[in-house]
Amino acid sequence: MKTSPRRRGRGLLELVDGPAEVALTTAGSLADVAEEATRAEYVESFEQFYRHEFPRLLVLARALAGDPWAEDIAHDSILVAYRQWKRISLMDSPAGYVHRICAHKAVSWMRRASAERRALRRVVARGVVTVEPMSAENERFWAEVRRLPRRQAETVALFYGLDLPIPVIAETLDCAEGTVKAHLARARAQLSQRFAISGEEG
Repeated sequence: MKTSPRRRGRGLLELVDGPAEVALTTAGSLADVAEEATRAEYVESFEQFYRHEFPRLLVLARALAGDPWAEDIAHDSILVAYRQWKRISLMDSPAGYVHRICAHKAVSWMRRASAERRALRRVVARGVVTVEPMSAENERFWAEVRRLPRRQAETVALFYGLDLPIPVIAETLDCAEGTVKAHLARARAQLSQRFAISGEEG
């Protein structure tokens, strides 16, 4: 016996008014729970990234820009990661991407006039993450590094400041490994010459 279109329609209405309504409500609740769980994982993964990478960003920023502005640069760089974490977290190397941002920000920061730098500095609450101040000897070394051409300075900072291997530096700076080695060789030659001259004068 065939069911008339009208009867089929009544059956659908009865289904929606009955158990299906409960099922839909339950599904909605489960979706909300899943969304909350995803949001919690999202926040937790970024917090882990922050705790591991912020000190390293601070080291990189200090190496390229010096102490007075390093914390601002590191905070600005980690803020980029926070705002775009959904996309950045899926990259092959989220740390390398943010290191590159930090390096670029540090170099750009140093090129600005001191008055503009002061105007752009933000007052931020200091977190629990801290890095010991540089010794006078290390500060002298990084001051010379900052006088190098930009790519050489970035390479030296990533290699000596963060102790990154050549392949990772190449990925971070988006260049060939041979180019990284060439930058390091030229930087070492210039630094050796400068410190040799300085030693002779002393």
